[in-house]
Amino acid sequence: MSKPLKIIHCFRSPVGGIFRHVRDLLSQQAEAGHQVGLICDSTTGGAYEDKLFEEIRPLLLLGLHRIPMARSIAPRDLSALLKTKSLIKSLAPDVVHSHSAKGGVYGRMGAWLANKNIKTFYCPHGGAMHYDAGSLKGKVFFTAERFLERMTTSLIFVSDYERNAYHEKVGIPRCPEAIVYNGISPEEFVPVPLKDDATDFLYIGMKRDLKGPDIFLDALKIARDKSGQNLTAWFVGDGPDEAKYDEQIKRLDLSNCVHVSNAMPARDAFTLGDIVVVPSRAESLPYLVLEALAAQKPMVAVNVGGIPEIFQDHKNRLVPIEDPQAMAIAMLELHGNQKRHLQAIEMATELQKKFSLAAMSQSVEKLYL
Repeated sequence: MSKPLKIIHCFRSPVGGIFRHVRDLLSQQAEAGHQVGLICDSTTGGAYEDKLFEEIRPLLLLGLHRIPMARSIAPRDLSALLKTKSLIKSLAPDVVHSHSAKGGVYGRMGAWLANKNIKTFYCPHGGAMHYDAGSLKGKVFFTAERFLERMTTSLIFVSDYERNAYHEKVGIPRCPEAIVYNGISPEEFVPVPLKDDATDFLYIGMKRDLKGPDIFLDALKIARDKSGQNLTAWFVGDGPDEAKYDEQIKRLDLSNCVHVSNAMPARDAFTLGDIVVVPSRAESLPYLVLEALAAQKPMVAVNVGGIPEIFQDHKNRLVPIEDPQAMAIAMLELHGNQKRHLQAIEMATELQKKFSLAAMSQSVEKLYL
């Protein structure tokens, strides 16, 4: 390793896959001898995220800095940008690595305003790439992305899908670019045993429309009606649309077969249900899919984003997005497949060759230097 670097990670929402990605990276970077700090939103997250912050706090030699960051474009964006710029100036990092749309704005502009010699890296993680290029929001975000390229040392994409979406919606970058796949640790490739009272299916993720919880609940209802079986499920996560899904469970008469829980560590949730269902409307390269497959969980997932890149030779098993009927059929087929756990072992073995935490960290460090 060359001389230790001072690295600041900047992103908005400390939940889900982005937070997991940042925690993994900064843990590896701290272990390699770099000084690391974190800037993120102070209004997002709950008790579970607070616990995660406490776990990584000893690694943050450059500190944990939480400031209010609006999810949508808002007048307080200017205040958040100026606070980010002030923090970056006082911390004097060598590198600012920003993540997702809002983090990408604050991190790159804040670094540029603080000191134009700071190296800046940006990973969209889907973010603005989920918007339609013809929509007003899409036009605003993609114009901003093009403008911010002049403040970017390199773009880092987590999948071919994400890079292709950027090329299509923003344009061929005017700055360097690279693809670095998300990676997971060796201990995550250990199977997770089911509890004796485990359900047939498991949804784990954010409770917001983008992740498709409503599609999962509709598909479960269809599967129960089609099969006549008393199929059961755990419904795990937090999010802004939680109340709406609670109402949907009641409306579909699923209250007796769906167990609801707040967010918990993925491997704890994996003990609760046999088949993991991923019904998302949009994804980049979701950690949940990597974690579940590594843990040898049978899975029904949609054909969206970078998920086909994870499934590799098994991508023909993926179902269309926003199609509860197709998802219900896939759920029933996998539930009735006596070889599903043997197939899950095979997929985990293939996954380990391509999605390594060590490889991810080393590839990012090479880009910094």
